[in-house]
Amino acid sequence: MRKIGIFMVVLTFSISVCTQSADPYYVRMADSEMKRNPESWMVDFSKELKWNYCHGLELGAILDVWNKTGNRRYFDYAESYADSVVNEDGTIKTYRLEEYNIDRLNSGKMLFPIYEETKDEKYRLAMALLRSQMNTHPRTSNGLFWHKKIYPHQVWLDGIYMGCPFLAQYGATFGEPRLFDEVAHQIIGTEKVTKDEKTGLLYHGWDESRQQRWADPETGRSPNFWSRAIGWYMMALVDVLDFMPENHPRRTEIIRILNDISTTIEKYRDPATGMWYQVTDKVGAEGNYLESSGSAMFIYTWVKGAQNGFLPKVFEEKGRAAYDQYVKRFVKENPDGTITVTDACEVAGLGGEKEYRDGSYAYYISTPRRDNDPKAVAPFIKVSILLDK
Repeated sequence: MRKIGIFMVVLTFSISVCTQSADPYYVRMADSEMKRNPESWMVDFSKELKWNYCHGLELGAILDVWNKTGNRRYFDYAESYADSVVNEDGTIKTYRLEEYNIDRLNSGKMLFPIYEETKDEKYRLAMALLRSQMNTHPRTSNGLFWHKKIYPHQVWLDGIYMGCPFLAQYGATFGEPRLFDEVAHQIIGTEKVTKDEKTGLLYHGWDESRQQRWADPETGRSPNFWSRAIGWYMMALVDVLDFMPENHPRRTEIIRILNDISTTIEKYRDPATGMWYQVTDKVGAEGNYLESSGSAMFIYTWVKGAQNGFLPKVFEEKGRAAYDQYVKRFVKENPDGTITVTDACEVAGLGGEKEYRDGSYAYYISTPRRDNDPKAVAPFIKVSILLDK
């Protein structure tokens, strides 16, 4: 009888696990995050309501799950954050235009589907407010946006993702075609000032003034390649192309850049796992670690770029195989049926006043890691939808 009892327990557990695993990963990841964060403002380990690029990143991915499944609770979860943070007059809690922080634009993207669904005018006003920031946002002498007012004369790869997809979608939605010229200028100009001709990789940042300690005195470039920074830039390319008109004169140049960097990053995969390291070109170096956010961003770009015809079809096959490797390396099953994405770099930057970030190899490998970071969760959800996994 005892053996039968043990068999029934094992059978029940097996059925439970199978039931938990029946849903696709994009549903399971969204559900897991919603369980961990009962209120949507809690995303990104937040202790209080704030307008933050990570909220737009993850809640935008959850809105994609709503579009994919038709399940209203995903929309309601995302919209509850937007409704809490956007005031009736379109102003946004904790947002300050005069800070000129390009990160602040990213969460504006989640307002497009929310406005389309609700027709609530406050969301349109909020998008217009964010767009207006770029009318007076400071620039380098060649017209590239500073990353933030507190980082003068500096262009970071991260900023291309934070600003350009929002501006492209705004231009397409509200009939402002000159924004396509702006977006193309930012993308192409940033490649020019950050690209290393020897490796084909893009450096994290560029300081036009050459005043930062991290900046090369001749080129102004930061000293290392950070996978997530390159991932931000790559995702921006495929997302911008959703809105860039087919007859735009610089569209082919953006597609050329996408193909170049997509081919380049394949050279820097870890042979054993197929994933990418925190410092991209230092494969297997002491202290370097396999990093989940940059890896997810690369795979998302490969798959979306190929599915939309901007990359050769083989990149979808490469992305599909890399996705399976990603799940094996970074996705963990939890006893409560939720799933976790492990090993994401919490944050990395350049310069600053409190603790100076020198962009060295030692700096990047010393940055804290955490599980279920939105910067890994969101691209994982988005590529899972693309692959219907």
